[in-house]
Amino acid sequence: MGRELVSIHVGQAGISVGNSVWELYALEHGITADGMMPPSDTTSSLGGGVEDDSNNYNTFFSETPQGQHVPRAIFVDLEPTVADDVVRRSKLYNPDYVLTGTHDAANNYARGHYTVGKDMIDQLMDKVRKMTDKCDNCQGFMIYHALGGGTGSGFTSLLADQLMQDDYKRKTKMLFAITPSPQISGSIVEPYNTTLAYANLLDSTDLIFNLDNQAMYQSCVKSLQLERPSYQNLNRLIAQLVSSLTASLRFETSLNVDIHDLPTSLVPYPRLKLISSAYAPLLSKSNNMNAYEASSVHELTTAVMTSNHNLLTNCNLTAGKYMGGVLM
Repeated sequence: MGRELVSIHVGQAGISVGNSVWELYALEHGITADGMMPPSDTTSSLGGGVEDDSNNYNTFFSETPQGQHVPRAIFVDLEPTVADDVVRRSKLYNPDYVLTGTHDAANNYARGHYTVGKDMIDQLMDKVRKMTDKCDNCQGFMIYHALGGGTGSGFTSLLADQLMQDDYKRKTKMLFAITPSPQISGSIVEPYNTTLAYANLLDSTDLIFNLDNQAMYQSCVKSLQLERPSYQNLNRLIAQLVSSLTASLRFETSLNVDIHDLPTSLVPYPRLKLISSAYAPLLSKSNNMNAYEASSVHELTTAVMTSNHNLLTNCNLTAGKYMGGVLM
């Protein structure tokens, strides 16, 4: 029985992050840029053999009769620029599940939720129904977006409302939300969009992973020793986090974690569902000594629990209490 997950990438940030995530998924499973998988006796560029008789990768990929592996992903944006540049040029994605409009939300929550976004929500829900109907047992949704923009805040809130009202109320909904930071901000209205979005998303989703550009930027500078990190570096850092989170769903492991187990472990009270994320180890290419040293469980646990250089959310770990945690 399948345990499929449907990924929905909303807005410019969600599409850009999603492209990095699927790029890493394909690399880990030995899937080429055109969606084909080489024979099982070959090795992937990660250095290991691509031998997975369990076909657990079908959690995120669907296979066509021609043997092409297509991501179970829907890309949506209210304006076509990023989707055309990132998604439509790739042979990996199904172009039928790329939705774009003609007018953007102009960094306005109301335009994304009530006016421009409302005109596109029916098309998106139709695509969601078609994709879930092709699943044997769809267990939930993973939504990627940014809270500072009009599309990522307003349209994602509208999408979450629709998923709660339709046949997907019992499906787990996990959000990977890029939150605005006090020092790196592209618009003065980002805090307002974020506040309005949180007021809606806290009641219509199960988990919200907060990802902060400023915290990730500091991690790239301090841990990865990158002088001027690009948005691609930040997106690939998020991809590593998502890959680690879903590894037990895509590979045969002794750790049998279902997506429904995450809210059970991480949400102590119904509205306390904003998750701080950390990733370890973060190693730079220039530090060759790390290649000959194995990190212990104690070192990795200490790094993700106490070090701000491994934290992907801009907060003070020592100022509060841990009420729940998952190490994967």
